[in-house]
Amino acid sequence: MTMGMTKTITMTTRFTIMLDDFLVRAALAAFGTALAASVLGCFVVWRRMAYFGDATAHAAILGVALALALNISIFAGVVAVALVVSLLIHRLSDRAQGTDTILGVLAHGALATGLVAVTLIPGARINLEAYLFGDVLTVSRLDVAVIWGGAAIVLGVLWFHWSALLTATLNPDLATASGIDPRRENLILTLLLAGIVAVAIKVVGALLITALLVIPAAGARRLSTSPEGMALRAALIGSLSAFGGLMLSIRLDTPTGPSIVVLAVVLYALSTLGGYLQVTGGNSP
Repeated sequence: MTMGMTKTITMTTRFTIMLDDFLVRAALAAFGTALAASVLGCFVVWRRMAYFGDATAHAAILGVALALALNISIFAGVVAVALVVSLLIHRLSDRAQGTDTILGVLAHGALATGLVAVTLIPGARINLEAYLFGDVLTVSRLDVAVIWGGAAIVLGVLWFHWSALLTATLNPDLATASGIDPRRENLILTLLLAGIVAVAIKVVGALLITALLVIPAAGARRLSTSPEGMALRAALIGSLSAFGGLMLSIRLDTPTGPSIVVLAVVLYALSTLGGYLQVTGGNSP
């Protein structure tokens, strides 16, 4: 066996041992989720799609019930329902009136139906709080792989479609004139939202996913002068929220998902204050 092969095997073994540490797995899962959600969240903020994210996230509980009823993996059930709801939302976005009302009914109706369905399934034993508020400390190696795989897909699609998505978001008429179909780009964003919901439910839970999408992007908005700058700052705020919230929850023995969101809110407040001071300072004589 060559020296290079020995070093490779040794590094692989060390990485495998490291993944046996639940804190490392939790940190990797939180970071991957926050990174992808924060960047995608910029488009959610620009397009004012927060309610769309809520509807998709709340429907994830219905996916959990479907998975238990069909005896399939929770991830598969959540992905299936999230995709169906996302496509339904995409169709509803064509309506000129009443979209917010319909989305509200869909979001809370799906959540309530899922909660009731889970309790009615014979022999179902599941910790619903883990799916409502997240339980990143219990993620497995497979969960980490799924989260990073989903995050890589989301970030990859955003990277390759950045120009088209941005043009369709900021000026649909210009996008159409440039040969870009705004409706197709909107569908891409909607499907990406479904993917984020599926990978994030273990980290922050169905009730807090939208917060991880919106808050870092909203905090980065006041500090940025370009869309790309906003995406980078949102990724930074989201990552700091994930790591800091995880450490905070361990130190204070608080729920991890809510701790991540609380820290994101604190960073949002600080960034808003910083943006305000920057503006007033720039206007000073």
